Amino acid sequence: MEKAIIIGVNLLHADRREVEESLDELALLAETAGAQVVRRVVQERGRLDPAFYIGQGKASHLASEAESLNVDLIIFDDDLSPAQVRNLERVTKVKIVDRSGLILDIFARRARSKEAKIQVELAQLQYLLPRLTRQWSHLSRQVGGIGVRGPGETQLEVDRRQVQNRITNLRRALNRIEKSRKTQRKRRSSMFRVALVGYTNSGKSTLLNRLSEVPSAYVGNRLFATLDPMTRVIDLSSHQRALLTDTVGFIKKLPPHLIASFHSTLEEAVESDVLLHVVDAFRPRFEEQIITVENILDGLQMAEKPTILVLNKSDLVTNLKSLSRIQERYPGGIFTSALNGWGIDKLRGAITGLLRQHRVEVRLRIPLRETQLLSWVHRVGDILSEVCQDNEVLIQAHLNQRDANKLSEAVRV
Repeated sequence: MEKAIIIGVNLLHADRREVEESLDELALLAETAGAQVVRRVVQERGRLDPAFYIGQGKASHLASEAESLNVDLIIFDDDLSPAQVRNLERVTKVKIVDRSGLILDIFARRARSKEAKIQVELAQLQYLLPRLTRQWSHLSRQVGGIGVRGPGETQLEVDRRQVQNRITNLRRALNRIEKSRKTQRKRRSSMFRVALVGYTNSGKSTLLNRLSEVPSAYVGNRLFATLDPMTRVIDLSSHQRALLTDTVGFIKKLPPHLIASFHSTLEEAVESDVLLHVVDAFRPRFEEQIITVENILDGLQMAEKPTILVLNKSDLVTNLKSLSRIQERYPGGIFTSALNGWGIDKLRGAITGLLRQHRVEVRLRIPLRETQLLSWVHRVGDILSEVCQDNEVLIQAHLNQRDANKLSEAVRV
């Protein structure tokens, strides 16, 4: 396990608590990546130093601390420029990793499927490209550790042009995967689609297992436990069914390269009919996480999509005043516990209500011999009335607009 110092900067007139909470999260990220945090530092500054970020004097002091604590790396809570990294490494004589590099390292460890590995490698190479001059010296020694996992260890002898060629090939591979996903979505377009979004470790995978009643999604009490989207069929009230997809979790200061690389995965959420925004209601200042997720959704042009706010882990909020305050602030939220099932029936009812809003009432006249068509209408629709008349069946039903459009005028009344 590598020893690490984590450091954040508190600018004048900024809220010190926000910096401390961000460092708490950075410590969790570091532990997830396999580091032991032995020291945390908050540097007060009027402005950021363009050469050393924290200033040359503080960098020299940090070098002394790194030597006395025998640390392997220093992790910064913000992104650093390539020049700042080079200057800091020259002074401290240890590896410097910024927040984006740390998150990318965790994603490299978590990637399991071919798609996830391609997405992470693409994001890492885009992050690595402007830093090649810094990386080359230590990568050539084939060292491992935080910040240099993944493609770095397999690209030791390539130059910038070859890295760019690799990026081009990875983008092509992702385009092929995206086309395949679009074909899959087209085949299941008749079903109502729901996507789980939210901050990492808010309980999305546990909620997927609970709603689908099939505990197949991996669940772990750690950041970014799952990267690959997983889709399951869920049963709603009135014999209705929907597709529920779990997506990758979000976090503050998520690297833009990573969001771009995971675009094909996030398309599952973009193409959904409804979003379930899952929040860890037990976490202090969870409101900030809500804002973070909403900002990312806005960047993905999903801000206007119908959304149900799911206040998960509510059973852990034992303070009645705190629970009442949350209820007053988020009156439309659904309070749940994905772990023990509390509030799940109410959540199913809320999803069903939105499903019905997406449906239109149709009147159909279907010949009795069209058994497959009759079976399909019963499977995808909510039957309001059904009457046999001569050799026909007169049906009044609710269908979603996509299914209603599929029916030819010959069977519409």
